[in-house]
Amino acid sequence: MDFVLKSFKIDLKITKLANIHYFEFTPNYHTSNDSHEFCELVYVDKGNINISSDHYTGRLSQGQMIVHGANQNHSLDCDEQEAPNIIIIGFECYTAELDELTHSPLTLTDELKKMLSEIIKEARAVYLPPYNVPNLKNMKKQKNFTFGADQLIKNYLQIFLIKCLRLLHSAPSAVSLPQPLAESSQIYEVKRYLDENFCQKIHLEELCFLFNTNKTSLSVGFKHAFQKTIVEYLNDLRIARTKLLLREGNHTLTQIADLMQMSSVHYLTALFKKITHMTPTEYVRSLKETLS
Repeated sequence: MDFVLKSFKIDLKITKLANIHYFEFTPNYHTSNDSHEFCELVYVDKGNINISSDHYTGRLSQGQMIVHGANQNHSLDCDEQEAPNIIIIGFECYTAELDELTHSPLTLTDELKKMLSEIIKEARAVYLPPYNVPNLKNMKKQKNFTFGADQLIKNYLQIFLIKCLRLLHSAPSAVSLPQPLAESSQIYEVKRYLDENFCQKIHLEELCFLFNTNKTSLSVGFKHAFQKTIVEYLNDLRIARTKLLLREGNHTLTQIADLMQMSSVHYLTALFKKITHMTPTEYVRSLKETLS
């Protein structure tokens, strides 16, 4: 008798991705009423926001998520004293059950928060910045990215939403607090993330979300493992890359400052001198003298 192969029953299928953002909104920020042909996941990593949609109007607090269905009107408002951090993911999905996540906020468990952080990390490997521009119509992909990264985003997001629906059906959700940073293996995951993304703007609060920890655990753990603060480590990486770009001679200081996400040439020069004890101009001159 031949083997009988079984096909899979697909209950939830994501077909396309519109955008995947991590926002740090300012107080009083608000969006106008909007609707589009794809669904939108909204998660509050820090603070609170007010949501208005066809299915739900009310508060969305830290650790909570809601989904706006396709073609549903929706908007958000930040309080006068609140500067929340928000994840927004736009995706195409025609699963009817997803409508259950549009009527009220769902408080995520630690497992679901970790899954959401994995989605964000994979997206950084696939999509080009900026990651924090509202209404970005065309979020472009990298020309080359890690094998399977695009597929993992889709698979992770599908699994995440399936588990959210299971949680919704199982029991009332409870607020879960950030856990202390794990042992050294997770610290090295943080380091690897910094090594791969140091040319982007990196905020401590965003790292805390990505690795499901808090500022104290993250800062103390990193300093203990590498004898440097996260800011010091990032600055060392950026100055090392600056030295390389100066040696190659294909970029101006203004261009390098932009590439390193630094606010000005003056700031880059001051940081360069603090770390190397010479200005970029003096560094280039010393190279020429050494090699002449």
